Amino acid sequence: MKRILLSILALTLPFLTFAQETQEKGLDQRIDEAFKPISDFFSNIIFFEVFSGAPFVIILLVLSALFFTIYFGFPNIRYFGKAINVVRGKYDDVEGHGIEGKAEVNIVEGDIKDTIRDESKEGEVSHFQALATAVSGTVGNGNIAGVALAIALGGPGATFWMIICGLLGMSTKFVECTLGVQYRDVGEDGTVYGGPMYYLNKGLKEKGFAWVGKIAAVLFAIFCIGGSFGGGNAAQSNQATIVLKEMLGLNSAGAGFWIGIVLAILVGIIIIGGIKRIASVTEKVVPFMAVMYVLACIYIIFSNFSFVDDAIGLIIREAFDPTAIGVGGLIGVLLVGFKRAAFSNEAGAGSASIAHSAVKTKYSASEGLVALLEAFIDTVLICTMTALVIIIFNSGGAFEYGGDGTGVVFIEGMPYEGAGITQMAFAEYIPYSDIFLTIAVVLFAVSTMISWSYYGLQSWKFLFGRGKTADLVYKFLFLTFVVIGAAASMNSIWAFSDAMIFAMVFPNMIGLYFLFPVVKKQLTRYFEAIKASQK
Repeated sequence: MKRILLSILALTLPFLTFAQETQEKGLDQRIDEAFKPISDFFSNIIFFEVFSGAPFVIILLVLSALFFTIYFGFPNIRYFGKAINVVRGKYDDVEGHGIEGKAEVNIVEGDIKDTIRDESKEGEVSHFQALATAVSGTVGNGNIAGVALAIALGGPGATFWMIICGLLGMSTKFVECTLGVQYRDVGEDGTVYGGPMYYLNKGLKEKGFAWVGKIAAVLFAIFCIGGSFGGGNAAQSNQATIVLKEMLGLNSAGAGFWIGIVLAILVGIIIIGGIKRIASVTEKVVPFMAVMYVLACIYIIFSNFSFVDDAIGLIIREAFDPTAIGVGGLIGVLLVGFKRAAFSNEAGAGSASIAHSAVKTKYSASEGLVALLEAFIDTVLICTMTALVIIIFNSGGAFEYGGDGTGVVFIEGMPYEGAGITQMAFAEYIPYSDIFLTIAVVLFAVSTMISWSYYGLQSWKFLFGRGKTADLVYKFLFLTFVVIGAAASMNSIWAFSDAMIFAMVFPNMIGLYFLFPVVKKQLTRYFEAIKASQK
């Protein structure tokens, strides 16, 4: 093991040195040029357009979410209250004792498994911890920078389509997270292994398509690892470093490198402990982070309450008759909203099912219901509040919607994009908002990184085994990318990360379309257990 780790260290040190030289010698452009062909290649494949400039992957996500919403009878609305009750622990007795107090067995398509095992003892985290871990992976800088980008490009109308996509995405989350628990593996030590890799491999084998399932599972694992190193890691540490350097006034050449080292140590301490450590941190950090950010948004919104009805009216009107420069009409603004919402809540990508799979339950549908809340919190709640703050801020014409067509807008003659737009909006109403947003961005980034480390590690285990050596190799590589992301400017890697995360949609959707009838059976089973317990 020591030899392997020393070999990896020897291979990785040149990247760390190169990252530091990037700051010292100004080699950012070289990194961008090195990764640009790769990011362009994957982006062109993943985001290929079918009509009117609409990428097929976005159409697939939205239409699939609509199908699941209709098939399951609008679970995003009908089961919202029940989902909250599951998280509150109202049905814990049902989860612990089952119907008539007996241990339930896992029956899938007539194949009786684990007939002597009490599934309620399986799992590593509670419903709330699983939700907090999954939310921490989806709620990130996309909620601050991504929303601002959507409005800058598509105008207020993009908010409407983000909300619609978020509501539909709740149904997709329900399906994929139910399957994540249903087909998970549990090791001899009680460690849980779950996610699309497992329901693709095991579920499609049950359907008689074993080879399709194996290929799809491997592809998903590869894309998930790529997403964990990029969008779930390097991109996050990069944004955290930018706001920290700005607030602390650090302009030295190596500042980003050393901030990355500190972030890597912080993240490393957390992720070395596994999902239990991750869950114990996220269940505290995520609620605090979300509440802090939401309260700030509420303060701004209520401080400008007279503008709220105008903002809502503008959102609805601009959704169908956009005036933003270069947005491309109704289809353009719709695509902007859908793409940012899909990237933000990751519904359909399957990543969240990895975290939800670790829950302590014997009813897979119970965790599927919990997952409904994830897309709601991320997109319908947090993204919408961010959008309202920006739209209210711009009620006086601070910038022109559409900007230069790349997401950059000009406020008082200065260019702003992403988080910079949100920061200007907060600065208008909250004193010392630079400190506040710095804290928010760093917390968003760290929570996203630690959750994605778990997603990537599960995929890594699926490909390379579950030994301790394999774990340490992945975690070391992951922490290396924390430093690289902080030290370098990597626009092309951002594009690559987007492509990897959206690439996960293709293999994941294969599993969802083959296995959604299983979800229907498990939902019925869970509701029958609840009814029996109430007699």
